[in-house]
Amino acid sequence: MTANSYRSSLDVAAIGNGRVAALIDPGGRMVWWCFPRLDGDPVFCRLLAGPEDKGFCDVILEGQVSATSSYVRNTGILETVLVDGNGARIKITDFAPRFPRYGRSFHPTQLIRRIEPLNGLPRITCRVRPTFDYGQTAAIPSQGSNHIRYAGSGTPIRVTTDLAVSYIVHETPFILSRPITLVLGSDEPIESAVDPMSREFLEQTREYWVNWVRGLAISYEWQPDVIRAAISLKLCTFEETGAITAALTTSIPEAPNTPRTWDYRFCWLRDAYFVIQALNRLGATQSMEHYLDYITTIVADTESPLKPVYGIVHNDTTEERIAPDLQGFLGMGPVRVGNLASKQLQHDAYGSVILGASQMFIDQRLPRMGDVSLFRELEHLGQQARRRYLEPDAGIWEYRGRERIHTHSATMCWVACDRLARIAILLNLPDRADYWRQSADRIRSEILTRAWSAKRGAFTGAFDNTELDASVLLLPELGLVAPDDPRFIQTCDTIGRELMRNGLMLRYAAEDDFGLPESAFLACQFWYIDALASIGRTGQARELFSELLGHRNAFGMLSEDLHPATGQLWGNIPQTYSMAGLINSAMRLSRRWDDAWAPLPHADPEHVRTPEMTELDAAPVETTRQRRA
Repeated sequence: MTANSYRSSLDVAAIGNGRVAALIDPGGRMVWWCFPRLDGDPVFCRLLAGPEDKGFCDVILEGQVSATSSYVRNTGILETVLVDGNGARIKITDFAPRFPRYGRSFHPTQLIRRIEPLNGLPRITCRVRPTFDYGQTAAIPSQGSNHIRYAGSGTPIRVTTDLAVSYIVHETPFILSRPITLVLGSDEPIESAVDPMSREFLEQTREYWVNWVRGLAISYEWQPDVIRAAISLKLCTFEETGAITAALTTSIPEAPNTPRTWDYRFCWLRDAYFVIQALNRLGATQSMEHYLDYITTIVADTESPLKPVYGIVHNDTTEERIAPDLQGFLGMGPVRVGNLASKQLQHDAYGSVILGASQMFIDQRLPRMGDVSLFRELEHLGQQARRRYLEPDAGIWEYRGRERIHTHSATMCWVACDRLARIAILLNLPDRADYWRQSADRIRSEILTRAWSAKRGAFTGAFDNTELDASVLLLPELGLVAPDDPRFIQTCDTIGRELMRNGLMLRYAAEDDFGLPESAFLACQFWYIDALASIGRTGQARELFSELLGHRNAFGMLSEDLHPATGQLWGNIPQTYSMAGLINSAMRLSRRWDDAWAPLPHADPEHVRTPEMTELDAAPVETTRQRRA
C-alpha cells in the first residue's frame, strides 16, 4: 500500500484494554481510536474521513511489496510484517496495555506500537496525524526531547518515543536499525525508558490475555473462532462501569450509499440477554458480573423512566448530531455522534433488563446474588411492562417514522412478568408469584391471538399485521412457545422462504423510513440458525453456521450487516450482537468434548479424523454458496 492509496475497509483488527480501543488495517495503519475512552473523540478517524488523509498513525516502508498481519494466538495483540522489494522486513506490534498491577487492573489510556527490523536495511517513515472534535485537524504539534504533544479543541494526546521526535513531526524517512517504540496516550510524562517499559508491558499483556482465554469454557468445535469472538466481545467492554458497547465504531453504513448510519458506541438494554448468555456459556463470570453491575445500577434508578439506550457511563447524554468534518466510510455520510434511539419508546427494554438480571437469582458463582430487595426493584419495571405491552412503540428495529404494537416488544413485556413469577417462586413469595403469573398469562394469550397470521402462516412482526419480522424467531428461545409448536415450525418455514436472500436473513422485507432494507442483519442469521437447531434441523443449521464463519473479516470479526449480493460486510464493527450470536450458536451446535476421541464407525485407519477436524470436515456438505454457483 502506498502512502496515498488508502481505501476504507472493514478488514480491520481491534486492540484494546477495557478503556480504549483501536482498529488497525492489514497494512498496520491505525484508522480508528476514540480517546480518552471507547465513546470519546476519534483522534484517529481515517476510517470515516473519506478521501481526506487525516486521523491515523502508520508506518511507510519504502519499496514495500507485501504486508501480512495477524493476532498473536489467544490475545488482543496484533503483529504486522512489512516487506520491501529487496527482502528487508520490519515487524509492527500493536497492543493496549492491560494486566494486574498493585492489586488492581492496570489499563491506561495508552496504545503501544513497537517497530522492529527483522532483516536488511529497511527505510521507513512514521506518520502520526491525529484530529480533534470529530475530524478537525490538530494544531501544530509541540515537541519535547522525547515526546510530541498534539492539541486541538478536545483532550490533548502525547506520543512518547525513543525515536528522534523530529522524524515524526516532519515525517522524515530513516533507516530502521534498532527497535523503536511509540507510546500514544494521555498528555502525561512517562518517567521510565520506553523500550524496556514497552517490552515489559507487552509480555504482561500477552500473559493477561493467555490466562483470560485459559479460563474460558468453549465449544469443542470451532475453538479458535469462539476464542476470537470472546476476545472481540471483551474489547467492547468499558471496565470502569461494566458497560458493553454495541460496537466500537459509529456510522459505518448498513449498506452502500444509505443514510442508515448510526452511532453504536452505547449500550442497548436489549443486548443484555444475548451478552449475558454468551458470557455465561463462556464461563467469563467476572465480565458477566461487571455487566450485571451496570444493569442493576440502571434498575436502582426507579425515579427515571427506562431508556432503551444508555451511555457507557449511565447518565451521559446520547443526543444525536452530525459531525460535519468527517465525510463517512467510503465518503458515505452522514457521520452521527450520539443516538436518537435513546429518546424512543421501546417497551422491550423492561423485559431485557429483568431477563438479564434474572441470572443473579440462579447463578451460584456470583459473589452477590439476587435477593428480595433486587426483586422489589425489578417489580417496578414489571409494572411498566404490564401497563405498556399493548401500547405502540418504535420496536426492536427502532423505526423512526412509525409506531406499532410490535410482537417482540409485547413478548419482552411477557418475559418481564414471566421471569418475575419464576423469581418469586425461588424467593418463596407465593402471592407475588401468582400475581406475576396471571399477568404473564394474560399477555401471552394476547400475543398468541393477535400476532399469529393464518394468512401468512407465521407469527408476524406486529399485532393485527401481516408483515414478517425475523425477531419472532426468538419466541421459543424466550420461552413464549415450545420449539415443536406447529405454528413456530410453520413460522420458520415462512421466514426462511420469504426473508432469506442468497442464504442470508433480512430483519424484515417491508419498506421502512429509509426505503426497502438491503442488507442481511447478522444477528438474525444466528437466530435463524438457533431456531433451526431447536426444531431438529441441526444439519441445515450447521451448514449455515459454517458458511457464515466464512464471511468474517480477515481477523475473525463480524460487523452488523452482510450484503446478500456481494457477501461484503457493512455496519459497525465489531458488533456485539454478532459476536455473541457466534458464541451462542457454536455452543449450541458443537459436538461434545466427550466425543473428541469417540471411535468412528467403520473407520479406515488412513482416514481417521483428528481431534482438530469437525464433523463438517469429515462429512462435507454442499453449501448455499456452492448451490448458487
